[in-house]
Amino acid sequence: MAELSAVLATTHHPFFLKATELTPPEERMPQAAEWKRKVEAYRETLTAAEPDILVMVGADHFHQFFHDNYPTFLIGKQPKYDATFYNEEREFSLPKYVLDGHEELSGFMLQGLLDRGFDFSVSHELKIDHSIICPIITTRPDADLPIVPIYTNIFAPPLPSPKRFWDLGRAIRSIIDEYPSDKKIAAVGSGHLSLELGGPRQFGETGPDPEFDRQAIEWLSNGDIEGILANVTHESMTGAGNATHGFMDLILMMGIAGPEKADYVDNLDLFHTMEAYFTWYPNGDPRGAGLGEGGARR
Repeated sequence: MAELSAVLATTHHPFFLKATELTPPEERMPQAAEWKRKVEAYRETLTAAEPDILVMVGADHFHQFFHDNYPTFLIGKQPKYDATFYNEEREFSLPKYVLDGHEELSGFMLQGLLDRGFDFSVSHELKIDHSIICPIITTRPDADLPIVPIYTNIFAPPLPSPKRFWDLGRAIRSIIDEYPSDKKIAAVGSGHLSLELGGPRQFGETGPDPEFDRQAIEWLSNGDIEGILANVTHESMTGAGNATHGFMDLILMMGIAGPEKADYVDNLDLFHTMEAYFTWYPNGDPRGAGLGEGGARR
């Protein structure tokens, strides 16, 4: 059977590459060096897991799905995936990619999800946007592993519930555990903490709801699904920022890991948003005992 070697849940700030590498040093934001250091440390948590395949969870930012036809959950099944979209090149300076797909695992995953009551859409012509490309840039910049992309609806109401995202994560975990292969599989997903896009709280000194961010990091760090389901609703996420529903993709990733404490936790306040990084190792931390938050010794 396949081995789930790591689960990573992270935010996906599209300006990371531009802010830390493509902008001249004298023009970079004050946090650029620390941001790059934290991302490079986080990258090592995936490298240490030595994955052969990446199951990647994200959401389409209205690049190819819209309010008139936005799938609740979708999986890609094709040999190659093009990325990125023109506006992401123009605004964020994201490079183009062609990522290899893993059609066999996509097909196995699709059937397994259907068998577990998740009526997934499937695409054979999916294009990847920055919800997946940004984690590629931050955690696997060589882009040398085949992927199975899963897209969720966090933008176009009506939305699935937080509990549905958790249950989907548990289903994905059971399918990976049953996959008849000797491959190591890592799951990498991205979402948001409190976030405002285009609203009056978009460019504040912190994310729009620092208390939500603090509590969300604590819930994810501790694997506290009870706390999440008791407190996180569509209404509470809207109150924390109009794009905070991306937090549900982080719940999904915690569902893949299970209700376990994270092996690695780090975060960075970038004045208008909180970046956060979580890694779980289902089979033990390959980096050695005693490495905790931010990679530091406990």
